[in-house]
Amino acid sequence: MVELTPEEKKTLITRNLQETLGEDKLNKVLKERDLKIYWGTATTGKPHVAYFVPMSKIADFLKAGCEVTILFADLHAYLDNMKAPWSLLELRTQYYEQVIKAMLSSIGVPLEKLKFVKGSDYQLSKEYTLDVYKLSSVVTQHDARKAGAEVVKQVEYPLLSGLLYPGLQALDEEYLKVDAQFGGVDQRKIFTFSEKYLPQLGYEKRIHFMNPMVPGLAGGKMSSSEEDSKIDLLDSPANVKKKLKKAFCEPGNIADNGLLSFVKHVLFSLFKEGEGFEVCREAEHGGNVTFLKYEDLEKYYAEDKLHPGDLKATVEKYINRLLDPIRKIFETPALQKLSAAAYPPPAKVKAAAAPAAGADEDAPHRLDIRVGKVIEVARHPDADTLYVLKIDLAEAQPRTIISGLVKFVTEQELDQRLVAVLCNLKPSKMRGILSEGMVLCTSNADHTVVEPIVVPEKAAAGSRLAFEGYSGTPDEQLNPKKKVWEKLSVDLKTNGDGLAVWKDNFLLTPEGEKLSSKLANCAIK
Repeated sequence: MVELTPEEKKTLITRNLQETLGEDKLNKVLKERDLKIYWGTATTGKPHVAYFVPMSKIADFLKAGCEVTILFADLHAYLDNMKAPWSLLELRTQYYEQVIKAMLSSIGVPLEKLKFVKGSDYQLSKEYTLDVYKLSSVVTQHDARKAGAEVVKQVEYPLLSGLLYPGLQALDEEYLKVDAQFGGVDQRKIFTFSEKYLPQLGYEKRIHFMNPMVPGLAGGKMSSSEEDSKIDLLDSPANVKKKLKKAFCEPGNIADNGLLSFVKHVLFSLFKEGEGFEVCREAEHGGNVTFLKYEDLEKYYAEDKLHPGDLKATVEKYINRLLDPIRKIFETPALQKLSAAAYPPPAKVKAAAAPAAGADEDAPHRLDIRVGKVIEVARHPDADTLYVLKIDLAEAQPRTIISGLVKFVTEQELDQRLVAVLCNLKPSKMRGILSEGMVLCTSNADHTVVEPIVVPEKAAAGSRLAFEGYSGTPDEQLNPKKKVWEKLSVDLKTNGDGLAVWKDNFLLTPEGEKLSSKLANCAIK
């Protein structure tokens, strides 16, 4: 392989970019060694064909000899207005890793040259957390909100999590030990935020590379949340045809044309030497024509020499060529199951996110179920069948909870055990002692065997448990008059494998681990 000069490397690194910040540093590094770059993606909505834009740029970086890290920013996905709820975070991260590796393989990028990192693998460390606190002591609310304006979902009363987002992205540059960060031009304010504040913590200012934003099929930004604006990576050929048929593609318009942008930023960057964009059409419509340079195609289209229908048909051919290997990889039952679990039907999510009223009383996100650790067990002084438990829920004080487990579980078995606690029942006195919650247990039909749900041993006391596919804020306190718990508990049970479910949706820890019981097909109360 021929060794590239620093100038040739720079040309590959910067081609098709909209902007580069830190060009002097780029020149200096390339004269000394290969560049270290990272690209991060928050694991939120399903990746779509526009992700081929950064993927093809990553291919350029690798051709230029760069060391490239891909960051799956799972914590960022949650911080951005809970675009990925805790219950789905791990599943979506797994999906992103699988689909992005499939994309890279589809365009011939060798995976062994890349490093893949999950944000939560280092962002929860003591050192990183301390730097977050240090950063929060110098960053103003104004600057934090301004930095995230193009990336973080904007609302009238922003959550603190959205204000933390830009700072974490800035710190990633230091903790991933890179020279540069790559992203879309919508990240520019976060990049300049990083350049301003990292030096205040004693860290170097990094180089920043920005891709232009590719218009969606309907014009405007291609978005995971707008179904008609994007083509999903697992869309069938029929769906690709259907979406392209609807795509905005005005004759002669090259300014806001998502199809031409895709051809420029993806296809032409992937074409091999001598390969071009080949349009096949009938002789009476001009016959076949091949464009070896994008500029020639753009000029030809601007002069109305290429019909939008012919452009769409050609782009359809190339998109299916890119998607075919990905579709094939995702034909496996394991990946189909992962896809369905990471992105459950929208109806469930909508039901979970809606206000707590009417039909939404069927949504289990209203239950505040948390991991608790039993730190003290005693017999109730006035009731032979009741325990008085002290349970650590990572609150200021342990909660006192009365539980009728005396006949079924020994004190020794309960002491120091992790349990699932329903925390937002109205506190009530049981034989003179106030109980501030309920330990969730499984019971067989005749109530001769009862046991607390088994919580994974790695779960942390105080962490909230959630049902797969449902996000939202639990009620502060369940209204006993509306019988919310009574209605929801009807569908709370263990399935045939002994796993805790609500209407077949698993009860999960923040890490995505399932809760279980030795009692299968039994009620949970």
